[in-house]
Amino acid sequence: MTNKITTFLGLIFLSLSVFSQTAPFNIYIEPMNISGLSGLQAYAFGQYNGKWLIVGGRLDGLHRRQPFAAFDIAGNNNQIIVIDPVSQQKWTAPLTSLSVALQEQLSSTNMEFHQEGNYLYVIGGYGYNTASAARKTFDNLTAINVPSVINAVIGGTSITSFFRQISDAQFAVTGGHLKKIDNTFYLIGGNKFDGNYNPMGHATYTQAYTNAIRKFNLTDDGTTVTITHLPTITDATNLHRRDYNALPQILPNGAEGITAFSGVFQPTVDLPFLNCVNIDSTTYIVNNTFQQYYNHYHCAVLPLYSASNNEMHNVFFGGIAQYYDSLGVLVQDNNVPFVKTIASVTRNSSGTMAEYKLPVEMPSLLGAGAEFIPSQSVPQFSNEVLKLDDFTDDSTLVGYIYGGISSTAANIFFTNLGTQSSASSQIFKVYVIKNSAVGTHYLNEQSVGTLKMQAFPNPSDGDFIVKFHLNKIAETKISLYNVDGKKIEERVLTNLQIGENTFQRKIKNLDLGGTYIFTIETPYEKATQKIIIEP
Repeated sequence: MTNKITTFLGLIFLSLSVFSQTAPFNIYIEPMNISGLSGLQAYAFGQYNGKWLIVGGRLDGLHRRQPFAAFDIAGNNNQIIVIDPVSQQKWTAPLTSLSVALQEQLSSTNMEFHQEGNYLYVIGGYGYNTASAARKTFDNLTAINVPSVINAVIGGTSITSFFRQISDAQFAVTGGHLKKIDNTFYLIGGNKFDGNYNPMGHATYTQAYTNAIRKFNLTDDGTTVTITHLPTITDATNLHRRDYNALPQILPNGAEGITAFSGVFQPTVDLPFLNCVNIDSTTYIVNNTFQQYYNHYHCAVLPLYSASNNEMHNVFFGGIAQYYDSLGVLVQDNNVPFVKTIASVTRNSSGTMAEYKLPVEMPSLLGAGAEFIPSQSVPQFSNEVLKLDDFTDDSTLVGYIYGGISSTAANIFFTNLGTQSSASSQIFKVYVIKNSAVGTHYLNEQSVGTLKMQAFPNPSDGDFIVKFHLNKIAETKISLYNVDGKKIEERVLTNLQIGENTFQRKIKNLDLGGTYIFTIETPYEKATQKIIIEP
């Protein structure tokens, strides 16, 4: 009988207690609930005077695999929601008084959005279009007067005069991000997805990644929105990403910037990116010396900057990732499961980035498609990065997390009938803890390593490929052990090159159901992974 690898989980063994740092802060999340509040994920928000304005998003969980069921109309959020997290009240108003074009865009999912003063600007989004009787990515930018809409929804008065909409082919984007550096808007990544989703590539849709950073200036006199497009930056390899996280940054030189973290999918393999893209006012730089292993899909993220240490911290809350930690072991799962991980990516004064696992987790498999909504009273820079040094109390309420997908199991995509996950109505208060024994952040050493070991496919038919990176040519060994530590095989690899290398292995004559460990080792670094053999 031929052995078959049906589950291939790469486990990168890591002594987290060895590679750690005393934390500059810690995170505490406190759940709260608002009676009657619906679950929601992948929405857009603005805020005014402590109240939130919520538009768009999905009322259901992970999209199903069948074209007729995925992103169905019943799951559209057809209401405007206003939330007061302090008084724990909510108000709603239907979209039906608005034009059909506004109703369709504002009930879509994964819009890009940014609030500038009183106006929330939402772009694109994927949803149902009546004229074509199909789903599409909308090519609109809509300006929403946030204070006026909030007051009208609470007061039960008309909202129709507080929305203005324009069309522009450059705005037909979903799953990207809209950010701002100084006075320029940046529409980063995403894709144009038209038609009905299916996971098999059948001809029910067309999809085109933007592969771009689309820059533009926007002027708004309260009546007319005027767009001036600037030269587009295109990179079909590194900007080919959607459903990722993009955060405003304070860069080591003190300037404003943006970092695009992870996202999907790599052009040559259906797996998340592990690198990031750093964007400033003039250009962008792909950081391939850093690898992010946790929190790959869009989730709630908190940006914090310490001016005294010139450190930029980005805290990610749960979501979906190719890797997760299990009792101090970094687990690779190419099915890309839901995770509980709360992790931070820190950029130091020299620009070096590293990933740390925090000693707190989400309470369940929760967080994909959620948003962090900062408290407007917390000290922050003009680009909404919070000022960590200005937190003088031991505990500071910095904002809230609302919604996201709640899953009953880590991997549900191939069994998803619509009941295995849901849109969460949970709200969490988010506290930053300082000036006390705040604990330890555990360095993910792989995030700053140079071997960049990757094993795939997963599942496998018995053949698997390991890709790894060499900074210099040196003796490189691969060894195979059983779980008792007995060495089964060792070989020195040949025909290596500086840069990416590939090793292909066919495993035979191993115990069915057995667990084995292999390592790649150079004189300067070692990476270890675990493979599980099943019938």
